[in-house]
Amino acid sequence: MRAVLVLARHRGDALLGADDIATALGAPRNYMSKTLNALVRQGVLTSARGPSGGFALALPPQVLSVGRVLEVFADQKIESQMCMLGSRPCNDELPCAAHECWTNITVRAREPLMRTTIAELAGIASTQDQVPVADHAGAVTPRVGRNPNPTGLNS
Repeated sequence: MRAVLVLARHRGDALLGADDIATALGAPRNYMSKTLNALVRQGVLTSARGPSGGFALALPPQVLSVGRVLEVFADQKIESQMCMLGSRPCNDELPCAAHECWTNITVRAREPLMRTTIAELAGIASTQDQVPVADHAGAVTPRVGRNPNPTGLNS
């Protein structure tokens, strides 16, 4: 998250290198490189190789949600297909007794993260009254204020 915030606050068209980001954060270069590449693979960042290469946000910080960034590194076991009450598979088609309750909990827990943009977290003032926000799948939805569909789930 801290690397994304550094990129969000970066001014100018030049890309930032992994070494520069690692130095700014006091993080190990090897760790930073792996982290940044994971964000690239998930479409949160873009990258370019070469002497003037580096990393940049794939979406404007006013569009990119905190939840979208965190989902790259989220423990997938939280939303596992395994039953909360045992070791059998559990999903919407084969729910356990806890399935609906647990699903509601995880959706509610993600809502504030999906509504909050990287620009808000980084303290970057928006010049627009209407700002689109990207849901967890990366789809951009125009919005005024907070994201009206923070989970990306269709009702």
